[in-house]
Amino acid sequence: MKILFVCSEAYPLIKTGGLGDVGGALPRALQKRGSQVRLLLPAYGAVMANAKESGVKLLLEFECDGVPLKLWQTRLPGSRVTTWLVDAPEFSARDGGPYTDSNGVDWHDNAWRFYLFSRVAEKISTGELPVDFVPDITHCNDWQTGLVPALLSRHKNKPATVFTIHNLAYGGIFNYDTFAALKLPDAWWHHEKLEFWGNFSYLKAGIVFADAVTTVSPSYAEEIQTPQFGHGLEGLLTHRKANLSGIVNGIDCQVWNPGSDSHLPCKYTRRSLKRRVENKRALQAEKNLPVNANIPMFGFVGRLVEQKGVSLILEVMQPLLAAGECQLVAVGTGQREFEQGLLKLQDQYPEAVAVTIGYSEQLSHWVEAGCDMFLMPSLFEPCGLNQMYSQRYGAVPICHYVGGLRDTVVNFCKSQLEAYTNGNLSLEQVDETGFLFRKPTPTALTECINRALACYQQPELWRKLQLNGMHKDFSWQHSCEGYMELYQGLLEG
Repeated sequence: MKILFVCSEAYPLIKTGGLGDVGGALPRALQKRGSQVRLLLPAYGAVMANAKESGVKLLLEFECDGVPLKLWQTRLPGSRVTTWLVDAPEFSARDGGPYTDSNGVDWHDNAWRFYLFSRVAEKISTGELPVDFVPDITHCNDWQTGLVPALLSRHKNKPATVFTIHNLAYGGIFNYDTFAALKLPDAWWHHEKLEFWGNFSYLKAGIVFADAVTTVSPSYAEEIQTPQFGHGLEGLLTHRKANLSGIVNGIDCQVWNPGSDSHLPCKYTRRSLKRRVENKRALQAEKNLPVNANIPMFGFVGRLVEQKGVSLILEVMQPLLAAGECQLVAVGTGQREFEQGLLKLQDQYPEAVAVTIGYSEQLSHWVEAGCDMFLMPSLFEPCGLNQMYSQRYGAVPICHYVGGLRDTVVNFCKSQLEAYTNGNLSLEQVDETGFLFRKPTPTALTECINRALACYQQPELWRKLQLNGMHKDFSWQHSCEGYMELYQGLLEG
């Protein structure tokens, strides 16, 4: 099976979030299953710099919509996945991020940049470019590639198309003038096509035109068909229900492995779980917190945005910290109000709170290995990866019962805690891995944290919860099997 995997980021070449993790891991997993995979990425300046370390060669030069383009070939570092980089000056000749400038403002020509990228994907998919690879499946991801299935719908001989929604909140929405400037077919300016409440949406294009639409967890696939989570697309997604499915993301179990993780001061496994506490002590020392192996430490790593429930964390942690009952280590960047809120907590409780504004891969691993409980009270979460990382690292997750969090964390509830405390539940009967709360409110999160703290005070029970999480298989193998079945069904259908 030949698969063209079209994505706007892929770790370790470029990453801004979970999409980058998937873009780097799923193509590798598919190739290991015997598929021929080509990963197609924009040739951002940072990508070209990273690619040169593993070798890059010019594959061809061509013109698309009057624009001279180059296609470079490299390999995804640490893999055998052939990676093609679409080089337009709008990608390669800029500093800043993939979607925003150095001030965090969206590039003014994002619509044009990703239109060009989509056109190259179209040309490869239909055999118009001499690259000796015509895919059976073209798999597109998020709004940046949403035009690809639409463009391919105009061709009689085309591969089957899959469009994966990683986060419905980002729609790639632009105005009519942009639609007209891209010279898209007039018929597409229609509420059953690309038109979206007076604008048009790249994401909607993918949903409308792809042969199959997937998202990154079964629960999220259900949720986005409701007004609460549908962002105005719930009607269309319900209409496409027969072609919509949810496949939980995997994690890279080589990168995220506490037994071999070079980012950690002290490596450990399930069999040497006692060694884990050395990472906590080292993290406390690194962050100038009192070194105390017994005080419960909460961890947070993520984008500091409303979606991640940061306002809940700020409100709930205040009384806990004031009582001297815990420590908090947080790593992230995002909205200024949340950055300032965390820094204010740090100023108020300098011996209990350590905040790092920014992203650090090393510190992200270290927090997972050092904290006792990982906070993930997201208001919505298509899949989430950190709750899987935390379980693999023996950090017990505290999560909102939503999306991929409810699909990957097994809740240890209040009645079970009471039964265990009263001697009516044995350790052998405990197969849960974390704590979930139903409503995204401070009261519900506080109750959930108190439940976790009560379990933390019972070392044998806590160790069992840790080991349960560490035993779970979150590898890409399961996810890959789901995608392979989907692809096969499209080709046979």
